[in-house]
Amino acid sequence: MKLAELVAPLAAPSGTEDLEITGLAADSRQVKPGYLFAAIKGLAQDGREYVPQAAEKGAVAVLADTGTTGLDLPVVEAGDVRLALSRIAGRFYPRQPDTVIAVTGTNGKSSTVEFLRQIWARAGLKAASIGTLGVRTEQGRAELAHTTPDPVGVHRMLQALSETGITHVAMEASSHGLKQHRMDSVRLAAAGFTNLTQDHFDYHPNFEDYYTAKRRLFDALTPEGAPALIVADSEWGRRMATAAADAKLNVRTIGWAGDYLKLDEISPRPDSQILHLKLPSGPVEVSLPLIGEFQAMNALLAAGLAASAGMDLEPAVEALAHLRTVRGRLDPAGKTADGGQVFVDYAHTPDGLDQLLRAVRPHARRDVWVVFGAGGDRDPLKRSKMGLAAARLADKVIVTDDNPRSEDPAAIRAEVLKGARGAQEIADRRDAIFDAVGRIGEGDVLVIAGKGHESGQIYGKDVRPFDDMKVAREAIAETGA
Repeated sequence: MKLAELVAPLAAPSGTEDLEITGLAADSRQVKPGYLFAAIKGLAQDGREYVPQAAEKGAVAVLADTGTTGLDLPVVEAGDVRLALSRIAGRFYPRQPDTVIAVTGTNGKSSTVEFLRQIWARAGLKAASIGTLGVRTEQGRAELAHTTPDPVGVHRMLQALSETGITHVAMEASSHGLKQHRMDSVRLAAAGFTNLTQDHFDYHPNFEDYYTAKRRLFDALTPEGAPALIVADSEWGRRMATAAADAKLNVRTIGWAGDYLKLDEISPRPDSQILHLKLPSGPVEVSLPLIGEFQAMNALLAAGLAASAGMDLEPAVEALAHLRTVRGRLDPAGKTADGGQVFVDYAHTPDGLDQLLRAVRPHARRDVWVVFGAGGDRDPLKRSKMGLAAARLADKVIVTDDNPRSEDPAAIRAEVLKGARGAQEIADRRDAIFDAVGRIGEGDVLVIAGKGHESGQIYGKDVRPFDDMKVAREAIAETGA
């Protein structure tokens, strides 16, 4: 594509209008001959410093901030490089699946988009989900580096999925991705909101900034008149519903206070739950083969989104009886020889841990156990709050390492223990899991929280192989189960 056509309404440098652009990249390591390199200025690095490497790899032009000078390549100037790149990527990769739905919120995004994919697939539609767990189709899964990839990755991926026959896509919209314009130019059919709780305060200065980033999905990216499905049981949910209505979206609320898909009652079973619902057509019951109130809410949001994009609501709700667990989200690891149940979950925020422990309580006839830690180089204020949630809602608490990264693991555990006074401390995560699994019995429920689907543990710059599910199953096997 010609440079002038690609970057319009931005101006191509004089004499470069007919320059043929063969690809796009915001990472100099991914540049190939004929590429336009986007020199993005981030919090820690300035992309303009990598222009020499991009030129060496064959870049023929640079997209950079207005006023940029002194580079050896022609510069397309933009007031907002991230926004410009998103629009350019959408033009370079114009094909998208017919129906794309985005879901934002602190917790539940991964489960909701994967449940939505499963509902679509059961209806015979060719569908994919995109997010923390990678790109998932009926054919398998591919990993992603970020929950919401950069604009080039987003649009390249959507075009590739479309070219393979995928017609329906459910994707996570992270606050980082929304604030950094990674999803601008995605043609959305509908949008969903799960919840807003404390997370990513190493990036967002406060709750309002975090909320504003999430709100962009509704007041900037979803077209007027499109459905907005919102779990409205919290203050933030109600605020988001109001914001979506102000943006002239078709707001439908989900949950205990839902006006479209209302949850009336939950009847817990050891490995499942009966949902008593009120639909516009009347009351209905569905057996959900997952445990936990928050999983019920994620499933209902997925059903509502499926109905908002063409399915009838009743069959979308009926499909919930056939959902499969999402990896690392209240994922059952098995039962010990003494009958204790073990689950692995990704909960890594105070509210996430709170919801997780409240969710498993109705399924435990005796004690609720939790093994968890907190990540390094992330919001330190949430550590003692996580400890407090664990101490308040679990009967037995073991504090261990999560991903310490560059911080001292013992110092992180000490901060968690300020909230979880009286908890047991076992530094080695494997030892902590084996200790808990070996001690639970009939009627007990153990949740191993914080890492979920992750397959590594980060110490400094090293990523050591570690999979909570694998370790949990090894520990269960050692009990003789």
